[in-house]
Amino acid sequence: MEEAGRVTHYFSKAGVAAVVLTKKLKVGDRIKIKGNTTDFEQIVESIEINHKKVDSALPGDLVGIKVKDRVRKKDIVYLL
Repeated sequence: MEEAGRVTHYFSKAGVAAVVLTKKLKVGDRIKIKGNTTDFEQIVESIEINHKKVDSALPGDLVGIKVKDRVRKKDIVYLL
């Protein structure tokens, strides 16, 4: 497992995590989000940059990722 980014914010109504990436991430990638009270895996189904859907994003990008469960600031996103 390698770290792909860190959660900076969670939008509960939309179910979206704001993540600053440290690795390239693309739709279809399998990720694990882990923190003190967070621990789940999922497939990346959508990525947005500035409210525009993209197929992939690069290190340094701030992206929105639809998540299936609640995440918290500083949770780590791992690429599986």
